[in-house]
Amino acid sequence: MGGLLFGWDTGQIADLMIMQDFKRRFASKDPGNPDHYVWNMWIQGLIVGFLSIGAMVGPFLGAPASDRFGRRWSIAFGCVVFTVGLIIQVASQYSWVQLGIGRFIVGVSVGWLSASVPVYQSETLPRQVRGAMVGMYQLFITIGILLSYCCCYGTKGYMSSDGSFSSAQWRVPIAVGFAWGIILGVGIMFCPESPRWLGKRGRFDEMKKVLARMRGVDASNEFVLSEFYDIKKEVLDEMQAEKKGWIDCFRTENKTLYRTILGIALQTGQQLTGANYFFYYGATIFQSVGISDSVVTQIILGAVNTGTTFPGLWALDRFGRRICLLVGSAWMAMWLLIFATAGVAGKPIRFVPGGEGVTNPDAPADPESIGTLMICSACFFILAFASTWGPGIWTLISETCAPQTRAKQYAIATLGNWTWNFCIGFFTPPITNNIHFNYGYIFMGCNVANFFLVYFFVYETFNLTLEAANDMYLDPNCKPWNSAKWVPPGYTSRPGFKANVEKELENLSNATGALPNSDNASETKDDGLMIRTSTP
Repeated sequence: MGGLLFGWDTGQIADLMIMQDFKRRFASKDPGNPDHYVWNMWIQGLIVGFLSIGAMVGPFLGAPASDRFGRRWSIAFGCVVFTVGLIIQVASQYSWVQLGIGRFIVGVSVGWLSASVPVYQSETLPRQVRGAMVGMYQLFITIGILLSYCCCYGTKGYMSSDGSFSSAQWRVPIAVGFAWGIILGVGIMFCPESPRWLGKRGRFDEMKKVLARMRGVDASNEFVLSEFYDIKKEVLDEMQAEKKGWIDCFRTENKTLYRTILGIALQTGQQLTGANYFFYYGATIFQSVGISDSVVTQIILGAVNTGTTFPGLWALDRFGRRICLLVGSAWMAMWLLIFATAGVAGKPIRFVPGGEGVTNPDAPADPESIGTLMICSACFFILAFASTWGPGIWTLISETCAPQTRAKQYAIATLGNWTWNFCIGFFTPPITNNIHFNYGYIFMGCNVANFFLVYFFVYETFNLTLEAANDMYLDPNCKPWNSAKWVPPGYTSRPGFKANVEKELENLSNATGALPNSDNASETKDDGLMIRTSTP
């Protein structure tokens, strides 16, 4: 649901900006035609970008709140902030500043939740499904985008009794967001607290009960005890260490600085793939090839984005993080090359002060085949993004951060995401007005850079616990390009590790063998399977 909130507010603004009552209230009258309203390009960019500006602030409020009050209460309060922002937007009459303030507050909540929800997921889910379930955050972002497009399509024709367009055109899509905030805010209170957060507070008995509840077995089950002792050891090590602050995210020990910069680079790289170029301005792109209903074109992109996220979640847990990101970078670069070349050969778009894309009259005639090629290349690009860099980055960063500074590092990385989200949304109209579809070549180059970023700097965290992933980063003999071969001490291979995990799950499902509930235990590993034995 946290991802759905993100997607809902990201997706709806593109359609709201073209609704007649929305423009009548917040845009300016055209001096040459008093019945026509046009957007000042910079005001339009600010309204779109206020969400991103707020989202830059949100992680720095959400991360300390998450560490101090717990993951659940932090998420619940983020939903309260979200509701306040929606109220301000729905109550807006004619002031675009008030509307912008509402979007800023909603942005704070979205940034807050984007730094809290994936951390909660990564700390509560078993490693066997962690990649897929954290990737579900991205899936629900795509679902939120698609649902917002569909909602706007359903409300765009709302009329008042006097025959003019009704404010329900845009108020209803905004107000529907109340439902998502309530579902998440209330629902999270029925979920258990993060066991790692409980451990950091010294509440080990409660931590063990939560682990047992989440795994659906008794607290004395072998699988639960194995996970309990691993987490407890890590937590005790952290408690004995010096308390970490924001500045510690930029220290070199334990590769913390490396992982902080890597998180920023990956989130920046995700934005510079060019996906938001299509999400924010897809209507303009498709308009240039003859499709008149821009809301329908947004639905097309949203449907491709949502539908292709499912195979991406499967691929992340089948082939690993690195290979998916490498293939995705190459695939997106190829289709952006095709898209940009077709656009340059066809009819470049230019943006007018009203904020609407129009065809460059000086461009050569656009054959139907070029338009079809551009639509197909855009869809294939979205396919690649939604199945690799979309869900993969959120999953990878949640597994990459150092345990002592995880929430803070995640917040810093999220700041990189929203900073570039704002830049793309705000500056795309003037850039495209000058270089037209050559803009696609810039994003193509960014994807090539992303390929080398992943190859030379990203470690493979596939099928590892958070604790094991941390150990891998601290191993001086492990390099990113051979990290897929790294295995935890006591194991011989990752396939063997996976087989042991499946065996643990089988034992968990049977749940017949219980061990004494004792903190005094020793452990051995036999053929890669961890065995706990009680000691007096």
